[in-house]
Amino acid sequence: MTKTGIQPGLFGHLFLSVGAMKAGTTWLYSVLEKHPELHFTPEKELHYFYHRYVDDRQLSDRRRLTLAKDRYLDPFDPARANPDRVRLNLHWVANYLQRPVDDLWYRNLFTRLRGETYNCDFSNLYTHLPQEAWPRIHADCTKLRVIYTMRHPVKRLWSHVKFHLQITGKIDALSDWSPRQIHDFAKLPFIWDNAEYGAALRRMKAGLPQECLLPVFYEDMRSDPRGVLARIEDFLEIPHHTYDEVLLSQKVNASASIEMPAHFGEMFKDDFARIMDEVRAEGLQPPDSWIA
Repeated sequence: MTKTGIQPGLFGHLFLSVGAMKAGTTWLYSVLEKHPELHFTPEKELHYFYHRYVDDRQLSDRRRLTLAKDRYLDPFDPARANPDRVRLNLHWVANYLQRPVDDLWYRNLFTRLRGETYNCDFSNLYTHLPQEAWPRIHADCTKLRVIYTMRHPVKRLWSHVKFHLQITGKIDALSDWSPRQIHDFAKLPFIWDNAEYGAALRRMKAGLPQECLLPVFYEDMRSDPRGVLARIEDFLEIPHHTYDEVLLSQKVNASASIEMPAHFGEMFKDDFARIMDEVRAEGLQPPDSWIA
């Protein structure tokens, strides 16, 4: 038994994507969910480990009830819906609304109807897990594999700022804010902490065996998507899959098309230089475009 009282291996083969916000995790999800060896729940981001190790309000009853109502209980059209799909979704929602939210709750969200090799959970919040969480998660898996995606620090930060303002209905603020206001917003912890690639890498590398972690650069996903997907499949030790070209070229969760101000990169110049040095210190070579 583990310290939690849970039988080792409860989570089975678990594949986590923990990339920084706006660094390609949604695109990866949209492609990899087509692989027959990978099992995703209806929700891409379960956030369970963030709930357990960082903030136990993340999966409160109210938040889970709100998600269930907004995404599963109201939206379907009875005239067009597939009864089998609705039934499966309702079965999953019943598990999602179970209490307590614990390791068994998390395990029961995965049904693996086709006998897939991995349960998969893609959550950007896992970037922020403390170092001590990773050995505990690893101990409860028969196999754990984690990918961490990074993107050009300036472009990722600008995309993140735009995206958050866009989804909160405040995108017009960018045309009114001064450089100082933009700077102060970007430095808010829930935005800025996603930029600290070196710190995230150090936490994961200190808490996981080397073979469990694969860092991936967003720029490589864009320039050589099939090559990156093959690397991920090799990392997971699953067969290569043939993905549709349309799927590979699609853009998902795009931020508003607002050009980055010339002063934006200058405001964070020293921070970005430090972050790139920290990435190199972890044995990684950032893409050439990070230097340009």
